Amino acid sequence: MLVNWGHMRSTTRRLVSCFRAALLLLSAAALQAESKNVADYTLRIRIYSKNSTTFYHNRIEEESKGEGRGNLFEGDDVHGVDFNFACDEKFKASFGYETYPAKWKKPGQVLTVLLPVFGKANTYFTCNLNTDVKDFVYDRHNGRMTSEPEAKYKAWMRKVDYDPVHGKDMPSKPDAADPESVTDAPAPQAPPQ
Repeated sequence: MLVNWGHMRSTTRRLVSCFRAALLLLSAAALQAESKNVADYTLRIRIYSKNSTTFYHNRIEEESKGEGRGNLFEGDDVHGVDFNFACDEKFKASFGYETYPAKWKKPGQVLTVLLPVFGKANTYFTCNLNTDVKDFVYDRHNGRMTSEPEAKYKAWMRKVDYDPVHGKDMPSKPDAADPESVTDAPAPQAPPQ
């Protein structure tokens, strides 16, 4: 049996080249993957509302697309944001004063949010939100979504000692008026005549 060593060397070179190319692509993909380390996310977003549609393939959840509104806490600033998204997994709007860690992927345009995988402790996924940053903040009064000037909201934050960027995740002064605790109370009725 005759062995064609020239052919084997060229085949080996091609295999090594393909392996190197695959390794290079995997390395590039790893660099592009978003960090799941909470410390890398210096902003916080409070998602007031979101609407989404989940897409399935062979009964397996494949993607969730939608839009929403929230407040972005960035250092000492707070801004309202409208956003749309296409995520690999579903996520929920914030509950109470809950905020999610976030960071800018493209400042002022694309925000990467670190979201919990529900049912799995300390497990996260990332989702990019295409944002429209506002010059006001969103709030709820009497059960309705409203907007108000950033300065007024920041004054409320100082009054109740609420600053999610700096670890103050809940208002700590319960005697201060909470703009979200006001409920739709029935109007007083006139006494019977």
